[in-house]
Formats: sequence, structure tokens, C-alpha cells
Amino acid sequence: MAHTLIVDADYDGVRLDNFLTALLPEQSRSSIQRLIKDGHVTGGPSGLRPSTAVREGQKYTIDVPPPAPSIPEPEALPLRIIYQDRDLVVLDKPAGMVVHPAAGHTGGTLVNALLHHVKDLSGIGGEARPGIVHRLDRGTSGVMVVAKTDRAHQELSRQFTDREVEKEYIALVWGVVQAGRRIDAPIGRDPADRQKMSTRARRARNAVTRITFARHFKGASLLRVAIATGRTHQIRVHLSAIGHPIAGDATYGGVHRRTAANLRAVQRLERPFLHSARLAFTHPADGRRVEFDSPLPPDLQGVLDDIEMREEPNP
Repeated sequence: MAHTLIVDADYDGVRLDNFLTALLPEQSRSSIQRLIKDGHVTGGPSGLRPSTAVREGQKYTIDVPPPAPSIPEPEALPLRIIYQDRDLVVLDKPAGMVVHPAAGHTGGTLVNALLHHVKDLSGIGGEARPGIVHRLDRGTSGVMVVAKTDRAHQELSRQFTDREVEKEYIALVWGVVQAGRRIDAPIGRDPADRQKMSTRARRARNAVTRITFARHFKGASLLRVAIATGRTHQIRVHLSAIGHPIAGDATYGGVHRRTAANLRAVQRLERPFLHSARLAFTHPADGRRVEFDSPLPPDLQGVLDDIEMREEPNP
């Protein structure tokens, strides 16, 4: 697929590889560099290199070859299915599991597990993503819905796009956050670190996060968080942006070397304290409004139990 890009004033003087990576966030910087070296990028001065400085008004064309097809194999991985009918599957994704195969994760994914446990997934997502209509981060656990028919896939995808799906998460964050707070800040790729998202990105998409419930401990808050949009890392980025990163989130500032005695249990966390607790949507076949819940998994519940045990009683 060919993309033609024109350099605007914001990118004048930027390296060519950084310019292309910023405008094509689905491509890694290393893959962009390979494409430049292999002659798949044209325009600008002759003898293009990744370090070539681009100038305002220049036009560049990048030809991205189609990825080599990869068919994931079924794997007998543990998978807790909450509900299933002929149209969809609702499941409880464990933390640490990537949703679909990608670079560096060709096996051990949710898709590999689904192909073993469910034989009739929708094909709309393609061979690498059968039935997948939304995702959870690798470190996030909780409830997800997967389509088994193409019709269900189309309708569920529409509901997510039109913000008709109710998504509620449980998060433990540093500091005091009040219920009712609304965070409205566009999110895009972090200009300084492509592995992260940011509210300071040049190119960003709107995102809204609401705090629907808060329980306060000394130095931390247990929250219920609702999102209508579903941007990459949205809850993690938004809570970090307001100064209250999720406990255990090493990427967005949620790991503290020193903690108060009552919060010492958070040092056991091997991932962000973030769990998809509730999902509600309209059933794509019969129009029923359905709702599914997932309790906190043992690793998060254990941390919360320890904090509650150490909480000083009210006088």
C-alpha cells in the first residue's frame, strides 16, 4: 500500500524516519528504517537515509508491502468462558495474555486459545484476528466479547464505534481521586516514545474517561472507571496525565520504590492494577440488552485485601 505524505511546518527539520513513523503509527521505527534502506520511500532529495532531514512542503511516497500471511495455530490454553451462544462468546481474559498474534507474539495469544476452544469464530477479523471486535492490553484482565458470526461481528463493531457499549473497569491509583471526575483529553502516540501513548501527541483522537465510583485509602484510591471511547492505553494514560497513575503500571509512572506501610502490598504487583469488570451491549441477534461481570482475579484481590486489612479504622 502506498502513502503520499507532505511535510508541514511542525515537522520541518525532523529526521525522515521520525517523520514517517509519526504519520504512520501502525509502522515501527525499525520497519520504517528498513523500508527507506530498501528503496520503498521516494521523494525529497536524492540518496534518502533514515537520518535525512525533511523540509516543509516536501512530498514523500512510502510503499508498504503487504505483510506475509500468518495463520495462528489452535493452542490448548486455559480460558474461562462466561457465556456462549451461536452468535458470540463472552470470556474472562487473564492478565499477561496478548489478544492476537503480532510481532514478537506469534503464539500464546487469546486468538490461539479461542481457536482451540471455539470452532466457529467470525472471519471478518482476518486469519490473525478471527472474531476480535475489541482488545484489552496484555497486562489487563477481565471481560471481553468475541463474535462467532460475521453478522454479529459487524453489529458489535458498530456498537463499539458508535459508543453504545458500556465498559467499566476497576483500577487502584496513587493519590485521591474523587468520583464524578471526567477526563476529556485526546490521545495519540507519544512523540518521544513510540511504545507509549500520550495526551501531548501532535496527532490525537478524542477520548473521554469518567470516574463513576471512588473508595479512598491513605495514599491511594480504588476506582470504577467508565469509558465510551477505547483508545490504546486510554485509562492508563488519562489517569497518569492527571497525576494519579495506576498502581503497578511501570510504563506510565505507577511503580514506586518506596510505599507507605499500608500500601506495601502493591509492590507485589507484576502488572497494572486494572481490570475490565463490566461489559454491557445489545445482543446482535435478538436486540436484548445484556450485561456481563468479571470479579477481581486473585492477584489484584489479594493486594486489595492486604490494603483493607492494614487500613486504620475510622475513629
